[in-house]
Amino acid sequence: MNTPNCTEKTIQLLGQLQPYFNGMGDPVRQQIIGLLIDKESLNVTQIAEHIPMSRPTVSHHLKVLRQAGLLQAQKKGTELYYRLDFQDAIELLKQLVLFVEEECLT
Repeated sequence: MNTPNCTEKTIQLLGQLQPYFNGMGDPVRQQIIGLLIDKESLNVTQIAEHIPMSRPTVSHHLKVLRQAGLLQAQKKGTELYYRLDFQDAIELLKQLVLFVEEECLT
């Protein structure tokens, strides 16, 4: 049964997920995520080879994804290599689904 506590907790969890949703909300960033799912890590030049945009534009989208907490960057020589970092987002999504299933839909 949907109670005020259910609503409050759901809104709280959704608020925690908002940066992840915002980060994934753009089609270009979705392409980058899709590309990185199959790769351990790539630098901006390698990513730009697969995304029909300029390097500066790809760099901007990588910055947004990093700020959203969806990517990590590691410096190797003079290049930054990006890899997905979804663990926190996945854990929050699991919490939301479990909470709604167990507390709000029964």
